[in-house]
Amino acid sequence: MASEGKELQRMSFSTRSQFEKTLDRGFLILMRSSAITIAVLLIAIAATLAYRAFPAMQTYGLGFLVGQEWNPVAGRERDGVLPMLYGTLASSAIALVIAVPLGIGTAIFLSEDFLPRPLKLTLVFLVELLAAIPSVVYGLWGIFFVIPLLQPTSSWLHQHLSWLPLFSTAPVGPGLLPAGIVLAIMILPIITALSRSSLNALPADLRQAAFALGATRWETILRCLLPAAASGIVGAVVLALGRAMGETMAVTMLIGNSNQLSTSLLAPANTIASLLANQFAEAKNLQVAALMYAGLMLLLSTLLVNSGAEVIVRRVRRGSGG
Repeated sequence: MASEGKELQRMSFSTRSQFEKTLDRGFLILMRSSAITIAVLLIAIAATLAYRAFPAMQTYGLGFLVGQEWNPVAGRERDGVLPMLYGTLASSAIALVIAVPLGIGTAIFLSEDFLPRPLKLTLVFLVELLAAIPSVVYGLWGIFFVIPLLQPTSSWLHQHLSWLPLFSTAPVGPGLLPAGIVLAIMILPIITALSRSSLNALPADLRQAAFALGATRWETILRCLLPAAASGIVGAVVLALGRAMGETMAVTMLIGNSNQLSTSLLAPANTIASLLANQFAEAKNLQVAALMYAGLMLLLSTLLVNSGAEVIVRRVRRGSGG
């Protein structure tokens, strides 16, 4: 069958005019060039960061990743980016813990026939509209609404659960928790839209077969549809994680911009993206190199997360027969 298909493809190609063949070859060359260009751009970005960060690499070495003090002007060996790296990962983790179940649940609700079509389309539009709101608006909303709203809860958590490291510090307003919550709202449209697209792309026969075997609606969703759309949902979560790790303005306004390492969700913290936004304009000499070094670590962390997610997606596809 495969050989017959290739033969038919060759026959179809041979019946085309020379102009059509030229267009096909040109399109193929264009697509290959585009793919190569993307790879070259990624390599160029990494190479530029590495070149500019080289003086800091010579000064700090790999100890830069575990150093807990930030004073690159002094050029001390114990200086490092660990508090900012922790803040980046912790705020992104908080955002995922909140946004993943909420986003997938919303996607299921909007992809199935739970609502009349006009109302469902309105809700889809409103969810996707969240992605169009500028991050600085999210930051202002977080300052004047989220932080005051969380203040009583944060105070209660500290008073009654201060023995836990996560609530060991008194709330001062800005901190990891409000930044993570606002990040969750910012990445929610990505998870919802892509997960909904993955669920809608499933063939209708899949649902009908499950119903024919006697499965209820929720059994069909949980045991049939979600496993079949798992690769698309994982891809949505990875894209959302990349957005959360690289978000700058809203996080800068809400996280407190403290370069001290603390495991408490109520304490001010910092992220690499916020550090770059706050200090790069006034940085000189070794401080510029240290900031570029931090930016390179952020890029490598994002690439590592995406690579790991790609492995997971491929395993899920193989496991589901896709």
